[in-house]
Amino acid sequence: MFFGISFRILIAVIFLMAPLPVFAADSFRVPILLYHRFGPTVADGMTMTTPVFESQMKYLKDNDYKVIPLRQLIDHYKGKAPAPAPKSVVIVEDDAHKSVYSDMLPIVRRYGYPVTVFTYPSAISNAKYAMTWDQLRELKKTGLFEFQSHTYWHPNFKKERKKLRPQALETLVMTQLRKSKAKLESELGTKVDMLAWPFGIYDDYLIAKATEAGYVATFTIERRHAASTDKVMKLPRYLLVNADGGKAFVQLLEGNAVKRNVAY
Repeated sequence: MFFGISFRILIAVIFLMAPLPVFAADSFRVPILLYHRFGPTVADGMTMTTPVFESQMKYLKDNDYKVIPLRQLIDHYKGKAPAPAPKSVVIVEDDAHKSVYSDMLPIVRRYGYPVTVFTYPSAISNAKYAMTWDQLRELKKTGLFEFQSHTYWHPNFKKERKKLRPQALETLVMTQLRKSKAKLESELGTKVDMLAWPFGIYDDYLIAKATEAGYVATFTIERRHAASTDKVMKLPRYLLVNADGGKAFVQLLEGNAVKRNVAY
């Protein structure tokens, strides 16, 4: 009896001491769909009409696509989760536009789709086009929305580099990265460790600074699927416009997206 108990204890100890599994980098391709704002008409190049957005979400449902949280995809890149299943899709939004609350929320709630909103806090409860902090908290309570950083006030780092001396540039960059992270975590009680580059502008210097500021993944606006071979600190996203409806949307999901020159 004593031997049997000791043996079971030994097995339990060995199990507890075993390293956590590290998942293999299985081959996959996942489209990260990036939206900005919605409305009844195309007010500008970044606006998608709400009916077009709704038709896209319906297409995903009707054709057995699986919308997964962005966090799940990042966990795989970090070796903490299995590779995403075939036909997985990620949905994100940049800027926390007020139409996320009025137009996007009812639609994604209907389908139960998770969304990550990349937010620059200076606009929240300040700019007329942006949501309020209370609206962000309400979205968070649905369990469908996660909030991550888009810097503090959406600077154009390419232009700032031309104007500023190296030390001043570094101060600006680190302030933008750290202040955004701190504000979002304070207001929303959420973990902020992902960053969408404003205007899609990034380079090795900026990536190094993002790592220093505590970010584990950053995102561009390269128009292609995120693949198993991509680096987690520069993952591509499709910047969708209203013309990406219908057949164009199907092509995009299949990896044959129409090339577009979008004025950001």
